[in-house]
Amino acid sequence: MTTTTLAVLVPLLPFLGAAAGLLLGRRVPGLVRPLAVLPTLTALVLAVLVAVRQGGGTGGGQASLDAATELTPTGSVPIELALHIDGFAALVAVLVGVVASCVQIYSTGYLREDPRYPSYAALVSLFTSAMLLVVYSGDLMVLLVGWEIMGICSYFLVGHYWETPEARAASLKAFLVTKLGDVPFLIGLFALAGDTGSFRITTILAKVADGGLDHPTLIALLLLAGVAGKSAQFPLHTWLPDAMAGPTPVSALIHAATMVAAGVYFVARLLPVFAASAAALVVLAVMAAVTMTGSALAALAQDDIKRVLAYSTIGQLGYLTGALAVGDRGAAVFHLLSHGAFKALLFLAAGVIIHAAGTNSLAAMSRMKGLRDRVPDAFWTMTVALLALAAIPPFSGFFSKEAVLGAAEHTATGHAESAPAAAGWIVLVAGLLTALLTAAYATRLWLLVFNGRGADAPDHGRQPVTMTAVLWVLAVPSLAFGLAVGVLPDWFDGHALTPTLTTSVLGTGLALVGALVTYGAWRHTTALADRVPMGAVAADTGTDAGLVEAEAIATHAPAYGDVASAPDPADPSRLLLGPLHRHAAVGFHLDAVYAALFVRPVRAAATLVRFLDREVVDTYVRGAGAVPRWLGAAVRRAQTGNVQTYLSALLAGTVVLAVAAVLVATAGA
Repeated sequence: MTTTTLAVLVPLLPFLGAAAGLLLGRRVPGLVRPLAVLPTLTALVLAVLVAVRQGGGTGGGQASLDAATELTPTGSVPIELALHIDGFAALVAVLVGVVASCVQIYSTGYLREDPRYPSYAALVSLFTSAMLLVVYSGDLMVLLVGWEIMGICSYFLVGHYWETPEARAASLKAFLVTKLGDVPFLIGLFALAGDTGSFRITTILAKVADGGLDHPTLIALLLLAGVAGKSAQFPLHTWLPDAMAGPTPVSALIHAATMVAAGVYFVARLLPVFAASAAALVVLAVMAAVTMTGSALAALAQDDIKRVLAYSTIGQLGYLTGALAVGDRGAAVFHLLSHGAFKALLFLAAGVIIHAAGTNSLAAMSRMKGLRDRVPDAFWTMTVALLALAAIPPFSGFFSKEAVLGAAEHTATGHAESAPAAAGWIVLVAGLLTALLTAAYATRLWLLVFNGRGADAPDHGRQPVTMTAVLWVLAVPSLAFGLAVGVLPDWFDGHALTPTLTTSVLGTGLALVGALVTYGAWRHTTALADRVPMGAVAADTGTDAGLVEAEAIATHAPAYGDVASAPDPADPSRLLLGPLHRHAAVGFHLDAVYAALFVRPVRAAATLVRFLDREVVDTYVRGAGAVPRWLGAAVRRAQTGNVQTYLSALLAGTVVLAVAAVLVATAGA
């Protein structure tokens, strides 16, 4: 079988699995789980074969795989069903396959009693197919199809627990915010095709290399709007923390290697387009810097364990966009691969912990003794993932994050011609500050979850093997993927990804400082936990894990206060952030700003339109119907049925006509 055929089957198999699951899920329940898992696993195997055959992509001397067939004559810019698979596309597809397979296997245990599991599994498969289409596509219009399918799938998956108002609101918000970015994104695609005469990625890159773009800054900024929405970058990141109202496996899928990575992958794919405008790179660097630091501060103040990880995802994606802003897509994709593994592990381990604790509140978990003994698999694997997140050597996050910081330092010191030095300094300073904050919130999460004091944590036996086994699978790349740092340059652009001494010492030193300061603050405040009760755990931990999570989401606010921050004086983040805590806990009030600038004006305009429609337009419509009705009533009154009345009216009319005729004749004479 040719490599092209294998590449076509990779996104096709999950799509067929989704279609079969939707058609047969209700009729043949026994086929639901095989149809969810087997096509995705097969697609993973085929993606690995494609990567092996590519042998390192263009960097390793192997030409990229390009194949195309025209879908339909358009009369102008053609649209083609095209493949463009180079080294980093092949590796990203493998990452998507690994995470999606782990999510599907994990979900068979996590949602085993959920009545809507068949539709859920089919949507996850469709989501996976769409992301693989984005990764392999060589035509921007076909890429856009996968881009939009992911959007609608995320709407349904985030709203899986539609009985809860949080899930309904979160799914709608995710859809609207990402669509807000997709409008200028689509305009940017058309403008790019107008300048280059093609939607083919290879043709566009060739034209850009020849200086063929007439409006590089405008096109780059329009495309960045869509990237900001899809990859949850400032200022369109607000949908991502609220999306935690969906099931935990969905959070792992969306926030690890698929939807949020799509925007970063798109920029990496078309990096020469963005590099053609120095202004666009500086804008990208500023966006990355604000995203990194702001999300790290917000993560430090969250009470919901999944919202901590959501803000963490936003910050780590800021590292990716920062690497792209300094013109190093190799470092960006390296961190994308590393982050995809350990962030999926963090979310799936969080699902196990929520099931065991019966709550998603860190304040409540800090008052549970022995939670680490109840979930030993989640404890050890999450510890590995948090060390990778904090970029502690020798875990994978250290190597990939240092590749980003090293690229930023290289640009800042004037050794890179592809990006302005200002972009390098912005990314470098923000990246180092974020390294300190990342270690701080990772340490806080680990201390509050696994070192609680108080009543014993609930004990309902071991978790299903399908949930714990995938944790150990993902722990392997989280621990050892950094060892590939010497091989990966052949798969990317050939630039070295090994850590540099300066940034390694600074980054690791700041991470250790953040961890130690947080530990000291925790030791200072932990004694307060015994004296400040936080309410009872509301969820019944003996039921299905998915149902426990849904109940925990619905009862969080009544039991523990606002979902962003429980009023817990024993929380070390309150000591660390001080007056900034209440602002960071609500995402620095960005939702309130959007409500004032957009939501309220739109609602006011809708109220005005409704008033005009009902009181003005409807008045004319009702008047138009009333006048004929009144005329009809007047005519109806004349229809009495009395013959004498009719004869009298006829005689009176005849006399009037006769008099009129005489007057006319007299006037004429």
